[in-house]
Amino acid sequence: MPYIRSTARYLPPKVVHNRDLEQFPAQLREMIESKAGVKTRHVAEGECTSDLGAKAVQTLLESAGVVRNEIDCLICATSSPDRMQPATATRIQKLCGLDGLFAFDVNSVCSGTVYALRVASALVQDGLRNVIVVASEVYSKILNANDISTFPYFGDGAGACLVSRTGAYELADFVLYSDGNGCDIIQVPAGGTMLPRSSVKDESDYYFRMMGRKVYEFATQRGTEVLSELSARNGSVPDRVVLHQANVNIVHEIARRSKLPIEKFFLNVDRYANTAGASVLIALDELLEIESPETIAVCAFGGGLSWGGALLRKKS
Repeated sequence: MPYIRSTARYLPPKVVHNRDLEQFPAQLREMIESKAGVKTRHVAEGECTSDLGAKAVQTLLESAGVVRNEIDCLICATSSPDRMQPATATRIQKLCGLDGLFAFDVNSVCSGTVYALRVASALVQDGLRNVIVVASEVYSKILNANDISTFPYFGDGAGACLVSRTGAYELADFVLYSDGNGCDIIQVPAGGTMLPRSSVKDESDYYFRMMGRKVYEFATQRGTEVLSELSARNGSVPDRVVLHQANVNIVHEIARRSKLPIEKFFLNVDRYANTAGASVLIALDELLEIESPETIAVCAFGGGLSWGGALLRKKS
């Protein structure tokens, strides 16, 4: 069976408080915390997505106690890659000196970690020894700094975990879904083959955008469904829940709909904001620093539309 053997995270050192967002009027800055629960976020300076990911992986290797030649594969979950090509995972591989393995990216936006964990789990079940999953995002570079609807609510960061044949937590169950009918709800319109540079008439098309109300409705519905399905399939409610840290109001609404006490839900969105695909691994690493629950449900939802979850069970 596949297990999570170790976890790690990296947050760039620069911290931006709501009061620092001077491009927005004071009354709007005061609304950021009440609207999403965000007080601060970390912002990368002079670092790209692979730089953050590599630092998380280096910390992971030190804490896991494995040597580099024992790693068979590296999967990077990101929706803010270094470049359109090659895979951001390959530069993380280079920076970490991980020769002799294969590396590739997964892009399921904020659901990326859960998707990547499912792939890693299958690879270990198929015979690999150790697979690194790293989720790294630098949304500060794909956001319009003057857009009050997106810019204040995101932060930069990376999380990583080692999926192995043994470890502290078994990857006991997964549920994954997507709905391409919602593929335009969360997007960066330009830069790919649908809207290449030669066809761009509005530079704002290079920035991330989302339909906020639709995202809220989608996240609360699907997040609730994933928790319900994982609980039903495994015959019990998880001891702790790590949701994608998108918005504190989404977390509270999922807790209400699930009839679960909010105390079960780990929260760090107040300090890091929405770190997109990296948020679940950052939160999981923080949780496991202070607690060892018997079961943990991990749940994420994002562009695509995509959503899913995993149940982690403590090794007996």
